Amino acid sequence: MARPLRISYPGAVYHVTARGNDRQAIVRDEADRQRFVHTLAEMVEHYQVLCHAWVLMENHYHLVLETPHANLSQAIRHLNGVYTQAFNRRHQRVGHLFQGRFKAILVEKETYLLELCRYVVLNPVRAGLVPHPRAWRWSSYRATAGEHAVPTWLMVEWVLGHFGRWRRQAQQAYRHFVADRLVSQERPWGHLRSQIYLGSETFLQKLQGQIPRSEDTEIPADQKQPGRPELEAVLLQVAHAYGQKVDDLVQPTRRPSEARQVGIYAARRVAGGDLRTVARRFGLGYTAVSRRVSAVVSRLRRDPRLRSQVEKLFKGKVKT
Repeated sequence: MARPLRISYPGAVYHVTARGNDRQAIVRDEADRQRFVHTLAEMVEHYQVLCHAWVLMENHYHLVLETPHANLSQAIRHLNGVYTQAFNRRHQRVGHLFQGRFKAILVEKETYLLELCRYVVLNPVRAGLVPHPRAWRWSSYRATAGEHAVPTWLMVEWVLGHFGRWRRQAQQAYRHFVADRLVSQERPWGHLRSQIYLGSETFLQKLQGQIPRSEDTEIPADQKQPGRPELEAVLLQVAHAYGQKVDDLVQPTRRPSEARQVGIYAARRVAGGDLRTVARRFGLGYTAVSRRVSAVVSRLRRDPRLRSQVEKLFKGKVKT
């Protein structure tokens, strides 16, 4: 299984989720829920993390966190570890409670954070557990909406600051903002890039300097280089240039056309797709993908016509 890239820098904002192992419950009763919230509060205060929104479900949780000290991994390790120990002691069990590593999506604060905070508190409504988020005690909604006291560890100022200067006015506007999505199925994930980035092209370009160098082959290449075009967009470009459909381009054949060969090369070298993804998309084995990419690279070096065509197609992004 591919390992997600972890990017950490001061001021980074994340949408964090962790699920129960084998989809099992991470809370069984109110005492568990209270223990989780207590541990979350400890984590926020100890690691000086800013929590903009949160929700605790039966078998997973969502957090929207900002890390002034670039310490997300340490903070979530504390939350999951301390809570697991308490849960195991109380229920006389052993072993992992959470499934693998937590998932963290890096978020552009100015563009997507507000929408994401709304998405998080609406989870119980989408799950059919309650008709309105105020009916779910285990989230940040009621505190942000002014229907409950704000705990010291919850940061509501940034969210409410978008709705007015006066607290009551802002809280009312926030309630309307959340209510606008009660019947809508729209979610913010349509702009998600490489499974871990939620932001504009400018945001992705700015992140380039924050991405650590890694030789870990389990980390997808498109996560290491978020500015690269998406695989399907690249395939569409190649298919259009050769007057074909993408389905024709990826269809296995004994005598692959130039279009298919260029498509495989572009999927690997331009889009940065990992071997597993490219192989699956083209119906090939890993070694076959490597051989065909090498063949195109060799041909690009000696065939001016093909090189000119590929350079024109991808605006000079030819890698040999």
